[in-house]
Amino acid sequence: MTTVASTRPAPSGLSIRTTSGPPPRSERRAGLLLSAPFLIIYLLFLIGPLLMGIVLSFFNTTTVKNGLGGWVGLSNYTKVLEDSLFWDAMWHSVLFTLFTTPPLVILALVFAVLAARMRRGRVFYRLAFFAPYVVPSSVVALIFLWMYTPQVGLITKLFGALGLPVPDFIGSTSGGWTAVTLMTLWWTFGFNFVLYTAAIQDVPPDVYEAAAIDGAGPWQQIRLITVPLLGPTTSLVLILQILASLKVFDQIYLLLGGGPNQSTRPVIEYIYDTGFTSYRGGYGAAATMVYFVIIVAISAAWYGLRRWRATSTAAA
Repeated sequence: MTTVASTRPAPSGLSIRTTSGPPPRSERRAGLLLSAPFLIIYLLFLIGPLLMGIVLSFFNTTTVKNGLGGWVGLSNYTKVLEDSLFWDAMWHSVLFTLFTTPPLVILALVFAVLAARMRRGRVFYRLAFFAPYVVPSSVVALIFLWMYTPQVGLITKLFGALGLPVPDFIGSTSGGWTAVTLMTLWWTFGFNFVLYTAAIQDVPPDVYEAAAIDGAGPWQQIRLITVPLLGPTTSLVLILQILASLKVFDQIYLLLGGGPNQSTRPVIEYIYDTGFTSYRGGYGAAATMVYFVIIVAISAAWYGLRRWRATSTAAA
């Protein structure tokens, strides 16, 4: 391969070297040194625990004794796949995803579009919508637990004022799902809102000006210009929200404790209970690996679908 190099004077009197070949060894070394802190942290806190979890899943490890315990091979995986409680918890995670993903995507898109069209107070609305996302989950759970308290809670009083039957937010399964869904919508809505806001800012203003000259009103501009151009962002927000909802733990654990009678317990809480409450570390590690494979499969399927659609669109 022939490397073409040229040197031209820069405005400051320095020379700029442009090449079509690989960067010099000194630049590669500098890049490696700059990325070393991240690589070390990644290996220690992500890859390391993952490998340790894989090893533990093949042993009868308990969290109350030192050592790995006895070798059990694939026995832990067999028990996980045959455990109805694991699949019940899996269904609860899927159910939570179905309850929260559509409104979190749609509401974030709607409010981002409306906030972008505000002529005054735009910064205030953006801050107000994003602010709940930075509140710790424990604080949010305490706030909503107080609001769900019968007879004195704000939300229960609101239902009564509207003449609606007050759900048992904490003591019933349907009320529990309603409670945790409302809490999640208020708490995590801001992240998707920021993603859509950033994408809307990248839409060229000239497109809207040309549409306005052609007689398109605000709603036509939103429907025919903004929403289609936000298609890639919507795809990203959707898969991120699906993965985040499938990994739910904090709000259900803090608000409901997986109750009543484990009817809202998600997979991660099931893993927590088996690994740290029942002290079955090896079994909990196996359940974690099974769930990890499911999450990776969903991500790979989504990526493959996007690649196939992109290829089909390019071919057309």
